[in-house]
Amino acid sequence: MASVLDLRRRIRSVKNTRQITKAMKMVSAARLRRAQERALAARPYARMITSVLESLTRRIDIYDEETGNLRHPLFAVRPEKRVLLVIISGDKGFAGAFNANILKTAFQFINGNGDKEIDVEAVGRKGRDLTRRRYPVAAYTEETDENGIARQVRNDRKGAVEVTGDHVGMLLKLETRRVFELAQSIISRYVHEEIDAAYIVYNEFKSVISQRLVVERLLPIMKIGVPQITGAVEPTEEQRERAAEAAASAGITLEAIDTAEADEEAKKFGTANVDYIYEQPAEELFNGLLPQYIFAMLYHAMTESVAAEHAARMTAMDSATNNASDMIDAYTLEMNRVRQAAITKEIIEIVSGAAAV
Repeated sequence: MASVLDLRRRIRSVKNTRQITKAMKMVSAARLRRAQERALAARPYARMITSVLESLTRRIDIYDEETGNLRHPLFAVRPEKRVLLVIISGDKGFAGAFNANILKTAFQFINGNGDKEIDVEAVGRKGRDLTRRRYPVAAYTEETDENGIARQVRNDRKGAVEVTGDHVGMLLKLETRRVFELAQSIISRYVHEEIDAAYIVYNEFKSVISQRLVVERLLPIMKIGVPQITGAVEPTEEQRERAAEAAASAGITLEAIDTAEADEEAKKFGTANVDYIYEQPAEELFNGLLPQYIFAMLYHAMTESVAAEHAARMTAMDSATNNASDMIDAYTLEMNRVRQAAITKEIIEIVSGAAAV
């Protein structure tokens, strides 16, 4: 049995841990509010781009008369032999099962497409570390063409699944430039037929109790403005209740912010039944806006994932704080019992000594 001194040390240690977890919970709650605001601020931009693209499709001849499909290469549907998977995970831990669930969903997707060649782009340190331990990393050789321009040429594949890139720290400070560069890279690989499809795995966030793991097809584009969700994992009722308790204690609203009015206004942007006069040709605008549309989808996924990560960390730290409080109560009760037993033993010895005299 531990002594009173040992129990006091344990209680002091757990109290220090509880103070840290409580502080981390409040920091995550503050960052969650900012992440929600950033995600909401990005939605009208994406909605307006969608509205303009839908308007342009009615005003330019971009359909193939033979097949009836859109002529732009990003709409070209090919048999999926080579697939790109973008895994959006976190850069830090202490977020419960947040990263583990994302990577589990990504590996299920990879195992379910075992007959295909899959390239993995890992966004976030946690995804990078685990995918590099499990799969080989693609190797590139620098070559110079006849014009003296150096370019990276990919070597032979080392396996059906390869890690072709990682983007550590992108979510810690989410910059539009880096996200757009990633979108441009994905578009270039699709247009040059290096890949036949692109998917993203991320945690979709609506509110603290309304979020889910999503596998979404990024390319090819089937229909503008319609998310191509190919798989989704909903949280359990117990996880919802735990998140609700953590949010209530941190002063976070449980309901998703109502943006219906703003979405309706954004849908009307550029869609009136009038003949618009564009400064550039309509087809040139359409081709220029499509990369922005892919960028908006990627940026949306990342902002949602950042908010979901802070919500998961807030919930995990709230659970850790409650568990620390329970441990302190248990250690205090045990310490009181040990101290009482020591006092009782001393009284018995004194009484026994007095009786012997």
